[in-house]
Amino acid sequence: MRTLYFLIFITLLNHSVFAGMRVSVSLYAIHLHATPFTVGVLMALYALLPMLSAISMGRLIDRIGARVPMLIGSVAIALGALVPYLWPTLTALHITSVLIGSGFMMYQVAAQNIIGYIGQPEDRPMTFSLAALGFSVSGFVGPMLAGFGIDAFGHIATFGVFAAFPLLPIAVLGLNKLHLPQPHTNAPPPDPRRSVVDLLRHRVLRHVFVASGLLAAAWDMFTFAIPIYGSRIGLSASSIGLVLGSFSVATFVIRGLLPAISRRLTAWPLLTVSLATAGFFPISVARARELPDGGCLPARSRARDVAADGHVFAP
Repeated sequence: MRTLYFLIFITLLNHSVFAGMRVSVSLYAIHLHATPFTVGVLMALYALLPMLSAISMGRLIDRIGARVPMLIGSVAIALGALVPYLWPTLTALHITSVLIGSGFMMYQVAAQNIIGYIGQPEDRPMTFSLAALGFSVSGFVGPMLAGFGIDAFGHIATFGVFAAFPLLPIAVLGLNKLHLPQPHTNAPPPDPRRSVVDLLRHRVLRHVFVASGLLAAAWDMFTFAIPIYGSRIGLSASSIGLVLGSFSVATFVIRGLLPAISRRLTAWPLLTVSLATAGFFPISVARARELPDGGCLPARSRARDVAADGHVFAP
């Protein structure tokens, strides 16, 4: 299990950069007077190459193993954070979004595959649960570090701090200090006639893809909107980081309670409730903006409460 814990730790470092740089890139773009459309493009670039190449990357990992893609992904994440540190312009932020988004996709696909092969098959629920809790921790650390770092030291220094985070994963993977299992060593070769379209023909899987896509879209909209909305109403970077980081505190709690929840709700009612409550966030923001200032909390507290109501239900 030492391999699992150390793998989760280095994944936590890379994911902290991924989560924190999304906040830092958004706030620095706003600082450079970028329009909301430009900020949206920056956030979309995080997912552009992963959307186009995730299937191919999975097939490549099946052929060559996980270590090299994890190493390349870690290097791309480090370079992505380093670019705006050395070249603090809006153009650099576009390069950063592509590098970090594609690098973390490469790392993540390989790491998730390896986690499934650590231990015995009956251990997989526990190993994936531990990995999910690790993501909750890094999802909290990244935005919090971004917000407080920007307020204390500025945007550029914060980029430099994030660029240092992947150095340990790079060293560990580059020096081959982490023993990773070799999946598919005795598996038959893949059928070249099979494709990803075959998955979409499976009715249950098709529904899962749609539900997951909707929840992911709600979360991405949340991470895109909060820095813009928070900046407009005068929230500090640390307050915005706190709002975004609080989402992961909620996921940590929910993931801890999920075994008990799943005993009371089957999968599809649970997904339906998740989708319905995720949709509550934009409605709550719109309603909060309509409330008169005299009859509610001050703007800063109101924004934090609205975000807190919404992020609990995000995917």
